[in-house]
Amino acid sequence: MGIQENLTDLLQQLPSGVKLVAVSKTKPVEIIKEALQTGHSIFGENKVQELIAKQEQLPVEIEWHYIGHLQRNKVKFIAPFVALIHAVDSIKLLGEINKQAIKNNRIIDCLLQFHIAEESTKFGLDFDEAIELIESEAYKSFNNVRITGVMGMATYTDRTEQVRNEFRRLKDYFDQLKKIYFSDTVYFKEISMGMSDDYQIAIEEGSTLIRVGTRIFGER
Repeated sequence: MGIQENLTDLLQQLPSGVKLVAVSKTKPVEIIKEALQTGHSIFGENKVQELIAKQEQLPVEIEWHYIGHLQRNKVKFIAPFVALIHAVDSIKLLGEINKQAIKNNRIIDCLLQFHIAEESTKFGLDFDEAIELIESEAYKSFNNVRITGVMGMATYTDRTEQVRNEFRRLKDYFDQLKKIYFSDTVYFKEISMGMSDDYQIAIEEGSTLIRVGTRIFGER
């Protein structure tokens, strides 16, 4: 099947309340234009320079999500237009996003990234660090960022039960944060988990945002 067929097939599988971020990293503009013809408009990138180049060449209607590890000195380049930053893993990064959001007269939505995998190479907070961030005076002073949920990546393994347990842990973190800190906010609602190999498990465990590339665009 082609890209449009892959994308349409995947979208038809998704239950109500689950959104797809089509991960277009490394893919040329022409390929994204082809995907756009399905009517889908949420795309994810993990390199700032690549995202800027594509954003300049593609329709303004695209909702761009930044899904990679974000360096503080790169925030200013995507702050004018990014719809959601998935991987906030420090108060310093959140502070920089807030600073650049002020400059652009915007409120930028962000997700807290948790380290739920066994691999030490993955970034993310543990639960105590997340609480420390949310309870900090610095965070309370940020008026131009909005934490709308959580994000995490499971271990890359064929052990299904391990992946399921890691996603379940992220859902538990979300539930606890919602209850303690965000019970009166409608916007704290996103759980970004699940990629091409494990999105079906992620959906079963409560994902609201899946990040899928290979399943749509083929191998890189």
